[in-house]
Amino acid sequence: MPAEATGSHAASESVGTTGTTTRDHDAILVGEDVIRRFGGLTAVDVDRVEVKRGLITALIGPNGAGKTTFFNVLTGFDQPDSGSWSFNGRSLKGMPPYKVARLGMVRTFQLTKVLAKLSVIENMRLGATGQRGESMLSAVFPTLWRSQEKINTERADTLLQRFNLDAKREDFAGSLSGGQRKLLEMARALMVDPDLIMLDEPMAGVNPALKQSLLGHVKGLRDEGRTVLFVEHDMDMVRDISDWVIVMAQGKIVAQGPPLEVMANPKVIDAYLGAHHDSDLSVEEEEARLEKVRERLQAKTGPRDREDGDPRE
Repeated sequence: MPAEATGSHAASESVGTTGTTTRDHDAILVGEDVIRRFGGLTAVDVDRVEVKRGLITALIGPNGAGKTTFFNVLTGFDQPDSGSWSFNGRSLKGMPPYKVARLGMVRTFQLTKVLAKLSVIENMRLGATGQRGESMLSAVFPTLWRSQEKINTERADTLLQRFNLDAKREDFAGSLSGGQRKLLEMARALMVDPDLIMLDEPMAGVNPALKQSLLGHVKGLRDEGRTVLFVEHDMDMVRDISDWVIVMAQGKIVAQGPPLEVMANPKVIDAYLGAHHDSDLSVEEEEARLEKVRERLQAKTGPRDREDGDPRE
């Protein structure tokens, strides 16, 4: 049967694409009663959501479902009207984004946020946390931070090589292609050594030649024991790499479960294609719809004189 949005109990019984049941994984991120409104519009209204540790979880839904807004709330880039959420058992309510990142929960953006006029390696160094040279007092004494920067640079070079960006090391980040910027953002996020990586539409604007590379890197994150939560519209990607799928529509979670079950769920199909999109119409229903179309067309065009002999008279 299709998986329903029944919360953690449903999550604990299903099997992901890796072959392990989600009962083997505790929740690394939990949100409860999270609501975000913009004027009279409720963009997010989530009763409860859990992201399981060590799995790749996809957050999907039609445009305007509230996915990116929910991402922004969870990572501190936006504040909800109500609700609570925690990471590794620690409340994140009211915590600014930089503190969230220091705890080991980092994100990338749908529109990449590289520093275009800095080199690729400089962008990577900026991702490291706890840098002694960031203090104004110690910055004037290179002996206090030079050894740490060497370690950070070595780690950055290792990551650039892993993401096939080592040849671009000294290039300005602004000269990279869209796909290469996505790779740079993912590599820079790993400078924090995070437990949870949140990717907002990692495949958006990426040419097909780099898509497979990105897919491999996302799978590699899970193989390292990290948790991945990503927003994506590419259903082939979702089916390929996800262990668990959460579906949002009109700000609410309408379904969740393993990818194949979720994609066969009528609620999910309705969210994307509209309710009763494939239902057969009776003759009366079809005639009623045609009459409404005629009325709308007449309202737009207005009455017009018809010539004598017009067969439509």
